Amino acid sequence: MTVQLNHTIVAAHDKHTSARFLADLLGLQVSPQYGPFIPVAIPNGVTLDFMDHPGSGSGPGGIAPQHYAFLVSEDDFDAIFGRIRAAGLTYWADPAHRRAGEINRNDGGRGAYFDDPNGHSLEILTRPYGSGLAG
Repeated sequence: MTVQLNHTIVAAHDKHTSARFLADLLGLQVSPQYGPFIPVAIPNGVTLDFMDHPGSGSGPGGIAPQHYAFLVSEDDFDAIFGRIRAAGLTYWADPAHRRAGEINRNDGGRGAYFDDPNGHSLEILTRPYGSGLAG
């Protein structure tokens, strides 16, 4: 059996703003609205479908925070990290947000965490977990 993740829904206070935030940082395009969704297609075929959230849940403004990690090349990391810094976003080397202003070197690569406007934790990393040296 072949199983692939096709899409996931990302709850947002403003789906247009949230989709644009992610697309701009990752250097991607926002696709035309499809039903209630604003899609951002990731090059591996997965689509993040941003949808306005009615305001229930446990996170900021009723949105339960989720985690989205993006495996990127070294060159893409440089470009994305540059956009994160240019936007003045706080970033961390760890998912617990204890090492502010740092990146990690896990598995011999680089990684960083930052938050989107909805409180979701976003991560960019250049090496998959467990693929190399711990650090």
